[in-house]
Amino acid sequence: MENLNKKSFSLKTFFLQWEWLLVLLFILVNIINTSLSPYYLDFNSLRDATMTFLDKAFMVFPMVFIIILRDIDISVASIVALASVIMAHLYSLGVPMEIAVVICLAVGAICGLINGMLIVKFKELSAVIVTLSTMIIYRGIAYIILEDQSAGAFPEWFGFLGWGYVFGIPFILITFIAMAVIFGLLLHKTTFGRRVYAIGNNPTAAHFSGVQVDKIKIIVFTLAGIMAAITALFLTSRMGSTRPNVATGYELDVIAMVVLGGISTAGGKGRMLGAIIAVFLIGFLRNGLGLINMPAQVLMIIIGLLLIFAVMVPNLKPKAKTKSRSSKSQSKQIAG
Repeated sequence: MENLNKKSFSLKTFFLQWEWLLVLLFILVNIINTSLSPYYLDFNSLRDATMTFLDKAFMVFPMVFIIILRDIDISVASIVALASVIMAHLYSLGVPMEIAVVICLAVGAICGLINGMLIVKFKELSAVIVTLSTMIIYRGIAYIILEDQSAGAFPEWFGFLGWGYVFGIPFILITFIAMAVIFGLLLHKTTFGRRVYAIGNNPTAAHFSGVQVDKIKIIVFTLAGIMAAITALFLTSRMGSTRPNVATGYELDVIAMVVLGGISTAGGKGRMLGAIIAVFLIGFLRNGLGLINMPAQVLMIIIGLLLIFAVMVPNLKPKAKTKSRSSKSQSKQIAG
């Protein structure tokens, strides 16, 4: 009898996880979209819709790590613009596209590294202030390079990144799934991931337990820069050209996806799966409402309400149980 009670409690806890609520919301969104537009459930339409929102989703993966660390990075969209502009400008100057792509990735890594080093060097400044400053600087450099001009006319093979298929599946979707597996395993199945959670729960305790807090933060912010550069590749490929104002507002979309995915802004809590579900939830919500020409302002209100809901629900849970579980998991993470 005792074993049955334990099993029942375990199942109840399992089905009350935030990710199940996101799945229900995802189903509800698709039901509403289907009722609003008869063309919504067309397989080819749904498949191709992923090409329009998965480019920014690559930045969700490192943002999960950053927010678990109790930090934030609002410069990622500006890194996308700078990496894209430099790549396009170099190609227009005669640099081979393959080399320009590598430089694009390097620009992203350098920008992310700068963010990380500034944050760990000047601890009295919050990550918001640091990345707000670099957001302005990176976007400003992009405007200096191209001003109000655009650059494009890329080789044909480059367009495959944004519009190509592999066995009928969009290449960007395949790449996203591969990245999701890699970042999911990194967060949940490695010592590095356990230390990220430990820092998010209690940075001071993690430091005195031997965790290299500064080093981990620099690595995570560098990863954010690299993934922003990958976003730049897919976005530029999909558009066929670039301008200094590309990806404007992407940072807000990325943070919205992460927070809706159940990643706690207080740090130390959340899972990659929730953020991944949130990517498709918001992506298909935008797609469905776009089919009926819903005003962008209405969509912003809906997403805002979802975010308020995401923040409110965890705070309605009993405090005592949550606190005791948190302290137990924290000691295990630091030990790992």
